[in-house]
Amino acid sequence: MTGLDETRAFIPLRIAILTVSDTRSLAEDRSGRTLVDRLEAAGHILAERKIIRDERAEIRAQLRDWIAAPEVDVVISTGGTGLTGRDVTVEAHRDVYEKEIDAFGTVFTIVSMNKVGTSAIQSRATGGVAAGTYLFALPGSAGACKDAWDEVLQYQLDYRHQPCNFVEISPRLEEGKRRK
Repeated sequence: MTGLDETRAFIPLRIAILTVSDTRSLAEDRSGRTLVDRLEAAGHILAERKIIRDERAEIRAQLRDWIAAPEVDVVISTGGTGLTGRDVTVEAHRDVYEKEIDAFGTVFTIVSMNKVGTSAIQSRATGGVAAGTYLFALPGSAGACKDAWDEVLQYQLDYRHQPCNFVEISPRLEEGKRRK
């Protein structure tokens, strides 16, 4: 059965939001604002929010900084997931993943198909894990961020969601590293 188990307590996560753009400022960043509004409304904590240029090395460095930060549980980036030459967010994410969450992109594409039809094929949304931190790369449109949060992330980032969710397996993400 799918749904929220109200007998379980909600566990707030510390989520960092990264907007990848050569042109946006915080005031103009509707996608980042959409994600911040939704994560806070859900009861999560905004750990940090930044805008960074479409430069693979810079994106990778920021992701690594947040992965290493104990006050960040999840990183969600928006922008740079398309097909143009400047779209390098997916490559930067994959540079730091220890494991890719392959089905995240698939599920996001299914959600997008219901909203934008075959135009969903142009997104390369991705998710992964590194050093116990979840990372998700979403398209740069506010609508895509809304859809990703409302249809996928709000459930998987909620400990009460059943039959399973990312929160309940978080403590086990690095168990292989502890084995000798």
